[in-house]
Amino acid sequence: MGQTLDKGPDRGRSLDERSGEIFRRIVETYLQNGEPLGSRNLSRLLPMSLSPASVRNVMSDLEELGLIYSPHISAGRLPTQLGLRFFVDAFMQVGDLSPEERTSIETQMRAAERGQPTDNLLSEASRMLSGMSRGAGLVVTTKNDPVLRHVDFVRLGPTKALAVLVGEHDEVENRIIELAAGTTSSQLTEAANFLNAHLSGYTLAEIRSQTEVIRKTIQAELDTLSQDLVERGLAVWSGTSELDQTSQLIVRGQSNLIEGLDDQADIDRLRMLFDDLERKESLIDLLNLAETGPGVRIFIGSENKLFSLSGSSLIVAPYRDSEQKVVGAVGVIGPTRLNYARIVPMVDYTAQLISKLSSPG
Repeated sequence: MGQTLDKGPDRGRSLDERSGEIFRRIVETYLQNGEPLGSRNLSRLLPMSLSPASVRNVMSDLEELGLIYSPHISAGRLPTQLGLRFFVDAFMQVGDLSPEERTSIETQMRAAERGQPTDNLLSEASRMLSGMSRGAGLVVTTKNDPVLRHVDFVRLGPTKALAVLVGEHDEVENRIIELAAGTTSSQLTEAANFLNAHLSGYTLAEIRSQTEVIRKTIQAELDTLSQDLVERGLAVWSGTSELDQTSQLIVRGQSNLIEGLDDQADIDRLRMLFDDLERKESLIDLLNLAETGPGVRIFIGSENKLFSLSGSSLIVAPYRDSEQKVVGAVGVIGPTRLNYARIVPMVDYTAQLISKLSSPG
């Protein structure tokens, strides 16, 4: 399985060999330990012979380009967000997973998939990516509009009943509905039989679109109280249903993002990230991010408007159904100091495995 990386727009910049080497060392040091790199230490690391003063001159040029900055007076340099994007686009060599890593990922995924609901596979993918990346693993998935298999009414009292919906894959949803005074047990059975005869085998979306046709049939076939009961059932299912949620988010490893954080501002930004992840509209945004590129996409800091306030980076790839339609996304979210070169092939391979294992045939 070969990987595809969509790195975003070409910045159109180029550096000479000396500037490029200095810039690369600054970024790689930051990605490794988060520390700024000073001119004296840099001069010792370089393959060419350059004095600290010459290194400082080059660093000054890189600062003017907006690629690095000094966090404190007389400190070393760190890459800017623009610098990280330039590094990813122009310098980063994306390797491949080792045979051992591929075997480990596939073994875990197949064990989670075997005889289990798809949610189990997705949850394992999120947990596994978190463990391997030391970031937070996330999976966002769309749910297909379920086909209704069976309906039943269970009396709870004189004026209350439990409406039970069962989907084709044994998804179950219970809703309490009010009963009109005088509703009998036989009418509950009659209403359930009517709904099963006319609605079983349809998706909830199809049921909504046929509500008016069903109402005309109700009036022709049922007495007044049974009509009322079926109408109440239709009203419940015509609204938002747990069986009919369009998407869900699975996140594992949020605690990884807290490790090593001492600064209150960093903790506050992380709290913003968690708040963002809990918002329902975030799920659609995540899917849109994954769909707009052909393969793995990298969003650094504010490039990713979804999590821009928290300053997080996101590596995300879509996964597809048997018809090659994008049905979800898998990825890793973490600080801008992620090990991009290592995580990209990991996310890509996991997305391809999910596509393979979750699609029948």
